[in-house]
Amino acid sequence: MATTDKTTKSEKSQKGSINVTTENIFPIIKKFLYSDHEIFLRELVSNAADATIKRQTISKSGDVTAFKGDTPQVFVKLDKEAKTITISDNGIGMSAEEIDKYINQIAFSGATEFLDKYKEDDAKQAIIGHFGLGFYSSFMVSERVDIISKSAKKGSKAVTWSCDGSPDYTITPSKKKEAGTDVILHIAEDSLEFLEDERLMSILNKYCKFMPVDIIFGTRSIQEDDPSGEKDEEGNTKKVSVEIPNVVNNTAPAWMKKPSDITDEEYSSFYRELYPMNMEDPLFNIHLNVDFPFNLTGILYFPQLKKQIDLQKNKIHLYSNQVFITDNVENIVPDFLTMLHGVIDSPDIPLNVSRSYLQEDGNVKKISGYISKKVADKLTSMFKNDRTSFETQWDDLRIFVEYGILTDEKFAERSKKFYLYKDTEGVCRTHEELIEAVGETQKDKNNKVILPYTSDVNAQHSFVKDATERGFKVLNMEGQLAAHIVGKLEQTHTDIQFKRVDSEIIENLIEKDEETTSALDEKQQETLTPIVQSAFPEKGYDIKFAAMSPTSSPFIITRSEWMRRMKEQQAIGGGGGFQMFGEMPEKYDVTVNSNHPIAMQLLNEKDDVKRSATIKDAADLARLSQGILEGEELTAFIERGFKNLQA
Repeated sequence: MATTDKTTKSEKSQKGSINVTTENIFPIIKKFLYSDHEIFLRELVSNAADATIKRQTISKSGDVTAFKGDTPQVFVKLDKEAKTITISDNGIGMSAEEIDKYINQIAFSGATEFLDKYKEDDAKQAIIGHFGLGFYSSFMVSERVDIISKSAKKGSKAVTWSCDGSPDYTITPSKKKEAGTDVILHIAEDSLEFLEDERLMSILNKYCKFMPVDIIFGTRSIQEDDPSGEKDEEGNTKKVSVEIPNVVNNTAPAWMKKPSDITDEEYSSFYRELYPMNMEDPLFNIHLNVDFPFNLTGILYFPQLKKQIDLQKNKIHLYSNQVFITDNVENIVPDFLTMLHGVIDSPDIPLNVSRSYLQEDGNVKKISGYISKKVADKLTSMFKNDRTSFETQWDDLRIFVEYGILTDEKFAERSKKFYLYKDTEGVCRTHEELIEAVGETQKDKNNKVILPYTSDVNAQHSFVKDATERGFKVLNMEGQLAAHIVGKLEQTHTDIQFKRVDSEIIENLIEKDEETTSALDEKQQETLTPIVQSAFPEKGYDIKFAAMSPTSSPFIITRSEWMRRMKEQQAIGGGGGFQMFGEMPEKYDVTVNSNHPIAMQLLNEKDDVKRSATIKDAADLARLSQGILEGEELTAFIERGFKNLQA
């Protein structure tokens, strides 16, 4: 391996080769084979911010000079003509010996050593990256990199380090007067996109928006009173345009403050800062703040989901010490939490690793479990402290809660304290309250409580009406997860069974031991079967008879609860082993009301044309009630009805 030609005298020039050994090359490969080259700016700005924090901390002990009236700042400067990007700070700086240690010998990490030495200091949590490692991401976009640095230690000499991306480097004396570091990137021809103001600004806004030190990129104009005091025609002091440094970040984001120090308006303001294009306010938020057994801060917002799963799962921003890591937290936090908005920040989450590594990281798994519990605790508290308000928000909360029940077993268990069943009359009940409310009315002959539900009150109106008129509580289970959640709830509560109102005729929805006399005997039913079948020539319609009220519909089309659930689960995923058989066919039951006058009329009708017209109308009416009459058939049915009214 290459050796290093060292010198301890910074005023002399030095040449050498960067020390890369088999012991330290693997962390570099693991951490810095980035897919996005833009990450270089995050790394360098993070290092610069670290350097200022180090100087602040160490200056308290007198080991280095303190800031002279200047606040800690990081400057990003673009020179298109020279094709350079410069990241400057007024931080701790480096001597020739420190550059040799932290840059040339890339197995070392200045941040790690600093944390070990000052582990009792609060600044420990503010150190972002590992200077000497992330720095090398600069070579992804540069043909040469220069470091001009002067240590804040008293008596230090400034030096310039330069490297063209090969193992060879030079260190020469520099004339830099003030402590700090300038990293100058000479941008390569294949990376000229980074020499645009808009491109750099977008990267800074993405990764550095909440860094703890002012990040300055260019200037911006503001209007101030004319210092000469000149007045306009209305007697007001004239305004003049003034250029001021453009600070691109908010160094004190809401999640870094104590919950007791933040008002509701500040929470709302921060939400708008995160999502300036989102016009709707969130329902409420949860402020995360824990320091044992891991460090975690953050704010999670509950958006208004409007009964739909938000498929854009990139609303939670993951940070490490105020440095953006990713907005793709799927498979890092529980699936249902990806529907939330907000920020999670933890120094225990590695900054420079792949998502696959994060998924297996022990701290990440602990954090994931903690957040899930925190969300459940918040919902439980809301339910107990203000149930009325909780119920008014239930339509927005329900799909989130149900998603959590389906994907997180611990959350599912905790949800029993606040999960609500809402019926078609708008009444919300817990499981225990619902079982008490239905009493014996909805127990079938096997002593199981049947819970009729609807997935669409308007589309299933006639079925809902029949059920409620019989005194049944019909639950409103709208949404994409209905087929999944009813199955999950049946597993949790084995004394209940869900049946959608259109899965059976009303007489069979809750089976009792009672029997109703049929006006048709078996032979008449056999005769009528092919006649009815002629009105349903398509495959998938099975004809059967039932003794119903003479005032009920002549034909009722239903689809079994089991078949419909399988179809719906297959449609959005989660159909289990049935997926391997391909798409399940449509299958319906056509129940003929053997006590309806039309049944006997069809048997006795001798005129084939009249019988065909009668059965066609009855069949189309049944299709209409199931929402499967559409297109030209629906138009024809409406026209026939209009002509009959005219006649």
